[in-house]
Amino acid sequence: MNWRAVWAIYCHEMARMWRTRGQSIASPVISTCLYFIVFGSAIGSKINEVDGVPYGSFIVPGLIMMSVLTQSISNASFGIYFPRFSGTIFEVLSAPISYFEIILGYVGAAASKSIIIALIILFTANFFVDLNVLHPFMMLVFLTATTMTFALFGFIIGVWADGFEKLQLIPLLVVTPLAFLGGSFYSLKMLPPFWQTVSYFNPVVYLISAFRWSFYGHSDVNLTMSIGMILVFLSVCIFAIGWIFKTGYRLKT
Repeated sequence: MNWRAVWAIYCHEMARMWRTRGQSIASPVISTCLYFIVFGSAIGSKINEVDGVPYGSFIVPGLIMMSVLTQSISNASFGIYFPRFSGTIFEVLSAPISYFEIILGYVGAAASKSIIIALIILFTANFFVDLNVLHPFMMLVFLTATTMTFALFGFIIGVWADGFEKLQLIPLLVVTPLAFLGGSFYSLKMLPPFWQTVSYFNPVVYLISAFRWSFYGHSDVNLTMSIGMILVFLSVCIFAIGWIFKTGYRLKT
């Protein structure tokens, strides 16, 4: 394992985050504050508790997951797309490092950025509501697994995209709507039976449900099923990236 090469790629990607602190850090925090003001105050005044949890506290895991999903995808997709756009990707591919080390550097940096943002949002939320993380270790496990999975997914998007507009196509038109409809701001029990059944076909439901369990000890979906969905999606992303490097799809041409 060429750890020096992995570290070089990782540090290069992390440096971009600190150069764009306003966009990378301040923007998600401001968005979270606005969500708390709009949903926590306006809607929270109409809904006292959800499953015994104050509504303002109930939406915290969903807000963190929404930011994690979008940030993991955008960081990883831009991280690999820009070297392709500028042509510097060929220097990386010709270097004496394996494909696994390349992925580890890019995806590890994207996941690290998302975890930092998630922890900042969690810290910010304490100024608005009272939080008590019942299973902090499992919270970090689910957070890490989710960021790694969607960073891999973002890496795939960055390889697939042939223009800057396509980098935002799937996050804006697919991931964000699924996050809003995945129980970020409500419990599935609040929906009519038909829409509860429809919601189970939304993969983001399982991510948010498992993450919310780590906070409050209960979830809308069986925890084992949620873990299984995360592992399935992770496996699919790993398989897709393996195929990309094996065939050189949009990397070597």
